[in-house]
Amino acid sequence: MLIIIGTIGKSDIINELIESHKIDVAGIAGKWESTLIEVVKNPMPGVDSALVIAGSDKRGTIYGIYELSSQIGVSPWYYWADVPVKKSNALFAIGGRHIISSPAVKYRGIFLNDEAPALSGWSKKEFGGFNHKFYEKVFELILRLKGNYLWPAMWGSAFNDDDKMNPVLADEYGVVIGTSHHEPLSRAHDEWKRYKGGKWNYDQNHEQLRAFWESGMKRIADKEQIITVGMRGDGDEPMTEGTATALLEKIVKDQREIIEKVTQKPASQTPQLWALYKEVQAYYDKGMRVPDDVTLLLCDDNWGNIRKLPKLNESPRTGGYGIYYHFDYVGDPRNYKWINTNPIQKVWEQMNLAYEYNANEIWIVNVGDLKPMEFPISFFLDYAWAPDAIPAEKLKAYTTDWVTKQFGAQYAEEIADILDFYPKYNGRIKPELLNENTYSLINYNEFETVVSDYKKLETITKFIYNNIPTDQKDAFYQLVLHPVEASANLYELYYTVAKNKLYAKQGRFGTNVLVDKVDSLYKRDSEITNYYNKTIAGGKWDHMMDQTHIGYTYWQQPEKNSIPETQIITFTGDFNKAKMGLAIEGSDSSWTGKEKVNFALPTFDYYSNKPHYIDLFNKTKGSFTYQIKAPAYVISSEPNGAINSEKRIFITIDWAKAPKGISQTIIAVSGNDGSKMLIPLTLNNSRFADEKINAFLPQAGYLSIEAQNYTKAVGSRPIFWKTIPNYGKTLGGVAPVPVTAPIQKLDVSTPHLEYDIYLNESGTFKLNTFISPTIDFTNSDGLKFAVSVDEEAPIIVNISTDYKTENAWRQSVADNIKIFKTPLKFDRPGKHTIKYWMVNPGVVLQKLVLDLGGLKPSFLGPPETFVSKIKQP
Repeated sequence: MLIIIGTIGKSDIINELIESHKIDVAGIAGKWESTLIEVVKNPMPGVDSALVIAGSDKRGTIYGIYELSSQIGVSPWYYWADVPVKKSNALFAIGGRHIISSPAVKYRGIFLNDEAPALSGWSKKEFGGFNHKFYEKVFELILRLKGNYLWPAMWGSAFNDDDKMNPVLADEYGVVIGTSHHEPLSRAHDEWKRYKGGKWNYDQNHEQLRAFWESGMKRIADKEQIITVGMRGDGDEPMTEGTATALLEKIVKDQREIIEKVTQKPASQTPQLWALYKEVQAYYDKGMRVPDDVTLLLCDDNWGNIRKLPKLNESPRTGGYGIYYHFDYVGDPRNYKWINTNPIQKVWEQMNLAYEYNANEIWIVNVGDLKPMEFPISFFLDYAWAPDAIPAEKLKAYTTDWVTKQFGAQYAEEIADILDFYPKYNGRIKPELLNENTYSLINYNEFETVVSDYKKLETITKFIYNNIPTDQKDAFYQLVLHPVEASANLYELYYTVAKNKLYAKQGRFGTNVLVDKVDSLYKRDSEITNYYNKTIAGGKWDHMMDQTHIGYTYWQQPEKNSIPETQIITFTGDFNKAKMGLAIEGSDSSWTGKEKVNFALPTFDYYSNKPHYIDLFNKTKGSFTYQIKAPAYVISSEPNGAINSEKRIFITIDWAKAPKGISQTIIAVSGNDGSKMLIPLTLNNSRFADEKINAFLPQAGYLSIEAQNYTKAVGSRPIFWKTIPNYGKTLGGVAPVPVTAPIQKLDVSTPHLEYDIYLNESGTFKLNTFISPTIDFTNSDGLKFAVSVDEEAPIIVNISTDYKTENAWRQSVADNIKIFKTPLKFDRPGKHTIKYWMVNPGVVLQKLVLDLGGLKPSFLGPPETFVSKIKQP
């Protein structure tokens, strides 16, 4: 079948098809980046049928070509991730008129940034640097992903100066070029140094700066670019202390005069942006304005939380608004550059705000080295094209579809789960911030659980890797296995460091063995890096994993990785005489000899029926035997045995035989070394009066609720509650929609969530509300929610007030959560309902934890305590 490709109004053959009514371009002609794809019968003499691709403009035509290429089986990532091209014996075109409508966001692009050592080292090895050979690959990728915009690499590089073919080919390809927030009038940051510029100070050196900018504009005056206006300090720093509004207004005025002088047309006819990045937003907030045709590029906080959005009742601006977002960052509280830490659920939640608040002129995302951000880049650009096509409930389907396009359908669901979970795990805390103290080693089995979860994910991922076709293995390693394998290893490394330090404190003989394991895991990290750099795709990606990620001491990256510090203990006395030690769940202490343990295990509860553990370990060399004696209703997983190093023993309760109500008992642990230790136990064998329990119950002094497991969601048209599956740090997030809904005045009809709970006691207890670290994008008096019990009046909580200081903000983004503690009064034991109320839109609830006096420190909060049980005698 003949394929005819052309642009409406530019291609003679396409124009003839329109004039002869062979194709109908109504709804496409004159539109931005729109495409018609249609099988046309008898398009010209001697041709029975042809597949016609007609674009409304240059990129509309290009997108049509790449859409065909994609459907044939060429992934946009065929070069950048080595996804194999699918081969077919025959191709068939479906009849009918197929339209690719104009995108929702006009300019959609990526920013190559913080590119040393990885991308810079790789590009130098592969192409000799950031030249046109390198950028041709970038341009093609952007267009295949239906993007159209690029901020080029800029640290030590200058797109327009390094290779004169760079801007020429960008224009030929149809990729719009811009410069970052601190590079005005197309001049790269590095050019000022290259050409020996004087002071980067407009007050003192305006003539040289004007000449510098004017010469930059002359180079690209005939190219399709978005010109950055404004000025920041040299090297991505503030321009002055405070806000020099009058000076910046003069700078923008003078820059626009330069634009008019060079282009010989009104400045309003040249696309421009003013980035309200970091301190620059303060200029705007204090009243500075730029001409209406300049796009205001609003920004996140560098950690994925948008700082400002347009007011819904504002008059439209000709230049509109855009968003500068981050998948990668260098700066406080820590660089994050090594690996993908960006769950698309969080990206969706924030960019949905941007879309609904009409910040849709430009979306650009800082992608660092480009790799390994392949999947979130795909999502960001797909979502920018058609946000309405990807609501929250279709995020998993989007992931599965993306996986199918790269690897086929056989393992698509399983791989989609992996791509859901590994960014979630890495998004809880950036790997660069992770250390041996992040997760609790003694409370809620937290550290052990997160490491186990990652190891399970690694096992599944390796199984799939071993079973997929050979030609898919390089792509699968880059896109799926490497981030899982490398992250699982890093988690196990810090977990082992934590165990080493705990064991040293407890005097365990196994302490020093863990030093060797830490050393082995640290070396494994280097081996994984080396495999990525040197082996996959025949060494094609050498240097792409050069980024350091172990050994941070402050926000900036270390020059090289360094092994975490461990402890070695020396033994005194009779080294070969075994000596029994005891440790118990919930404590970092240990006991030996003959003593009564002065710390209780977590309470054993009938409804949760969870086991708890004790550890028996050797404090020296050799082996010992032990015996556990307890009442008949207390069951030990191994009541007696021999131990060389250590053994974990789980304790459970036979509730049919246990005393009713709350009781205490003791188990005795004896060793053949003469030691005997008594461990107190507390049992709660109480029953609530209700025959059937389907609610959240207390356990060991707390009650824990995942947000999406509400008992009842109460909406008030048009407002309802939406769950974002797998969002946030644990199970998911819940937020009111639409996100443009007005602020609510609290009354009985206000949208709220209800959670049924049961308590054994009355009193005033603190409710810990886990909220995403959303910033007050309205820049008003803060975002709020409210909580209450039963029919009591709701208590309003402002999530923004206490997070305006740098330290508070740093903590919220480092932990990726804000936790608010609100005292609530429960006037009686029994059943109650906790209510979470909407006040502002944009607030996302992740978890609720009621502290009944026994809540222990942890990073994720305790596991959920939901119980569904029919009453037993």
